[in-house]
Amino acid sequence: LVRLVESGGDSVQSGGSLRLSCTTSGFPDHDFAAGWFRQAPDKSRESREFVAAIAPGGSQSYGDNVEGRFIISRDNTRNTIYLQMNDLKPEDTAFYYCAADHWFADLVRGNSRNWGQGTQVTVSS
Repeated sequence: LVRLVESGGDSVQSGGSLRLSCTTSGFPDHDFAAGWFRQAPDKSRESREFVAAIAPGGSQSYGDNVEGRFIISRDNTRNTIYLQMNDLKPEDTAFYYCAADHWFADLVRGNSRNWGQGTQVTVSS
């Protein structure tokens, strides 16, 4: 059974930084893509926004709203995916979800079969 557990969400001021972590378990190996999505307050699950994804080999993809500010990485020895968020803005306020899937394309499109429960990030101006 695949399980994803996010941590690191917090309240920060505009311009600050946070690092989110997603610990994975249940995958037989590290041959899976992983990524982050976010859901703004009062928005539906269908409106989840793609943030970043990382392929098994390390290739990365970013959403337009975060490119240049956020960095995704993975440490396979710790079964953990990280999202370093810099220069945070109030519009980054959202619930952040970790996702993982064997197919990178499915993950980027938001069609991953595996999701965590999310962690809240709040950025005040």
